[in-house]
Amino acid sequence: MLISGAGIAGSTLAFWMTRYGFHPTVVERAKGQRSSGNPVDVRGAAVRIADRMGVLPQLRAAATRVPGLTFVTASGRRVGPLALGRPRGDEIEVPRADLAAILSEAAHDDAEFLFDDSITALHQDPDGVDVTFDRARPRRFDLVIGADGLHSAVRGLVFGPEADCVRHLGLYIATVQLHRPATDPTTVVMYNVPGRSAAVHPVRGDAGAAFMFRSPVIPGLDHRDIERHKQIVLDTYRGDGWELPDLLDRLRTTTDLYFDSVSQVRLPAWSQGRVTLVGDAAAAVSLFGDGSSLAMTGALTLAEALAATPDDHATALRAYETRHRALADARRRGYLPARALLVPATHTGVMVRDLLARFLPR
Repeated sequence: MLISGAGIAGSTLAFWMTRYGFHPTVVERAKGQRSSGNPVDVRGAAVRIADRMGVLPQLRAAATRVPGLTFVTASGRRVGPLALGRPRGDEIEVPRADLAAILSEAAHDDAEFLFDDSITALHQDPDGVDVTFDRARPRRFDLVIGADGLHSAVRGLVFGPEADCVRHLGLYIATVQLHRPATDPTTVVMYNVPGRSAAVHPVRGDAGAAFMFRSPVIPGLDHRDIERHKQIVLDTYRGDGWELPDLLDRLRTTTDLYFDSVSQVRLPAWSQGRVTLVGDAAAAVSLFGDGSSLAMTGALTLAEALAATPDDHATALRAYETRHRALADARRRGYLPARALLVPATHTGVMVRDLLARFLPR
């Protein structure tokens, strides 16, 4: 089988498919694992999956251990704080890039990885899928799984144009490593003006900055065009306030900026023939970082379904979608409260949020 994407969903799936006796190949467009990305949560079933994979000690070592969130004014005066407390149960917050790297390393010895390559064409028949790559020679696989994120190439080739499958939810996010310690090593500090937020997150001595802003769809946006992404953020955050001048200076010089919209993937089915989707390629949206937990859970669910009926992929793919879609749909419902908390649209919204911050649950 071929898995497109060596991120959280793809690496988890590759690990479990090898444990169930399959021989997966993973193709990844990037030359290696990214270093950027916001912190994400590993919680609930995903913690148990990580434990079974033997990577829980590495995740705990990589954890951010940040217990608090506070809001600040333009002058730096703190309002709040919103006490996040310690992670619930076995919950772990870890930088996305670290999580992906740890999962990829766990799968690397038993799965074939093709970095710096991508799928350019898929042609399937009842017995398999012929795959054309950008660099490698064409090959044939029993199954192809798109684990290649919101802008899935597999989904575009098989399920239709992104515009028909993805709905923008009015918010963009950019994150960048600052390569310096945070001023406050125990607290996420967030600055808001109507429709925009900027935050510094302390991550084991190397702080990261996050920019979130409300916006309609930005036309003609290439999700790999880092220079345009930089300019969009710089234009959006013109003006002084708090630490913005320093944060924007860091953004100007970075070579590893994460930038994307917050969007929902809506598909009537996650599978067509011998091609299926997992992770954000199938169902995306979370502002509280639990999309990574969903990706890990969905990957194991898919692996278990394929292992249960290895000679009947259609039954396996139906079982996978039936089990996982209900969970994925339920997790999408927290988007509007999250947006109101993190990026209030008006001055009144900012003031009300700050007044309520002490009483909001995590």
